[in-house]
Amino acid sequence: MEKKDNKGVKVHYFDYSLLAIVIFLMCFGLVMLYSASSYSAQIENGNSMHYFIRQSVFCILGFGGMLFVAKIDYHRLAKLAKPAYIISFIGMALVLTPLGKEVNHARRWIRLPFGQTIQPSEFTKIAVIIFISLLLCQAKKKLHDKQVVMKIFLWGAAAAGGVYFLTDNLSTAVIVLGIVCVLIFVAHPKTAPFLLFAGGGIVLVAIGVKLLDAMLDTSESFRLRRILVWLHPEEYLQDGGYQVMQGLYAIGSGGFFGKGLGNSAQKIMIPEAQNDMILAIICEELGVFGALVLLTMFGILLHRLLHIAQHAPDIYGSLIVTGVFAHIALQVILNVAVVLNVIPTTGITLPFVSYGGTSTIFLMVEMGLALSVSNRIEFDETKEA
Repeated sequence: MEKKDNKGVKVHYFDYSLLAIVIFLMCFGLVMLYSASSYSAQIENGNSMHYFIRQSVFCILGFGGMLFVAKIDYHRLAKLAKPAYIISFIGMALVLTPLGKEVNHARRWIRLPFGQTIQPSEFTKIAVIIFISLLLCQAKKKLHDKQVVMKIFLWGAAAAGGVYFLTDNLSTAVIVLGIVCVLIFVAHPKTAPFLLFAGGGIVLVAIGVKLLDAMLDTSESFRLRRILVWLHPEEYLQDGGYQVMQGLYAIGSGGFFGKGLGNSAQKIMIPEAQNDMILAIICEELGVFGALVLLTMFGILLHRLLHIAQHAPDIYGSLIVTGVFAHIALQVILNVAVVLNVIPTTGITLPFVSYGGTSTIFLMVEMGLALSVSNRIEFDETKEA
């Protein structure tokens, strides 16, 4: 943001509140990552700090990338929006080539030099945010036209389809499509059609779950089997229910204030505890209180993003930050829902906290985009930023 002092000199503003929240979440994530992964890292790699060191490097790189992006005028991204969208497809297509790498029966990564990997679907999220925001800005007053809205939606749906068919990543595809829907909802002049559509969708999902529960006993599809695991985890311990049940045991055994940092017993039992189930370890060690503190910090982060989006100097900046807001909100909600067994297992990680280099770096880049928009907001000197 920018302000003018009494002498008319422009004073540049930086959203230190957002920066502070990001630093807190990043540091908190590193502490909990070490606690959750030290035992398994010692067994697998002979070094209890293996995951901690790797994640620390990614955090440093991501933090540098955030500060770099924050200094760039976000309006320059308009020229890069469509090329970034195309490059995202090229990156996802490379997963199907010999450069692709399979991890835990999932082929979603590209090999890089020095043994590193990158998950191209994470870049797709950013590409969709800046490209769909640009299309909505270009449409302007034509958004009342259903055909115009449908064309923009199809651009987003194509990206979600690319994530699903090229990288076989349904959860990320859902997030990409969710970002697109939120951006269109915010930019569209009418609200009622979206509420009716959402209500109808919830009803159909509820009916579908009931029908699938009665029909899936003999299904060979691992995604459909996940629904059975979700509905009856205690009966499908060999098909994924074990992780769910151990996560619930961890949450229940932690009580309100937890067993204490580093005292989790279930981290030995939960597979890949440092990834999508790290919230269960947080609940066990820090209790419900610790989880509430973490979720409160996410709430403050989202509030800062909302504040920036509301005061952005133009609609493009507002939509970019709205896309970042939608991404963080959707990922947090879905991760918490999975850990609590409210929805089937998706493999979605907890932003800034779970282990994952590509995710961390691109999340920090998104924070840089939000800071870039905030750095160009102007307030009267009589108002507080």
